[in-house]
Amino acid sequence: MTSRVGRGARSIAGLRRAAATCRACDLWKHATQTVFGEGPLRTQIVIVGEQPGDKEDLAGRPFVGPAGKLLDEALTEAGIERSEVYIINVVKHFKWAPSSNGKTRIGNKPLVPEINACRPWLNAELDLIKPKVLICLGATAAQSLLGRNFRITRQRGQLVPSPLAPKVMATLHPSAILRSRGKQLRKAQMQALIGDLTQAAHFLKETS
Repeated sequence: MTSRVGRGARSIAGLRRAAATCRACDLWKHATQTVFGEGPLRTQIVIVGEQPGDKEDLAGRPFVGPAGKLLDEALTEAGIERSEVYIINVVKHFKWAPSSNGKTRIGNKPLVPEINACRPWLNAELDLIKPKVLICLGATAAQSLLGRNFRITRQRGQLVPSPLAPKVMATLHPSAILRSRGKQLRKAQMQALIGDLTQAAHFLKETS
């Protein structure tokens, strides 16, 4: 099966079943399973990451590893319940390479053709959910949805209009914060993430 979304997949459950057998690119060959989106359909916020990690690939759920725990903390600080947010990735299979000792799997950045192959699934999810705010975590998600010239360093935290949602924002990916060197830098980046999520929450309150 390719990533073409069939007519029968007109619900999240239908999309999830169809995506489970997607063969539109080669990433499925080395992944445990498709990691589909998760969360309530009647939500105002959709959060988009890059791809599943090792823990997500094994569990079949998005953002359940260390980055997911950090995201949960940031959402809580911003006054947002994770149970009220739909979370997805632009790529639904884990792309990885073995570590030097062969004991762990290290995530590799997905290529543009791999992102494009997965895009119909993301579009179909957004069409069903119709969020008011779409939050991109990291450069891969942001450039996938907002254009290749988008730069987190210059445009982070800006709520911009988009055909995908009334407002789209890009912010730091939790995994990037975890990789940062130095306690002070990680703290500053965490506060930036919390601030961006808080801004999104305030926008929703003002427009509700």
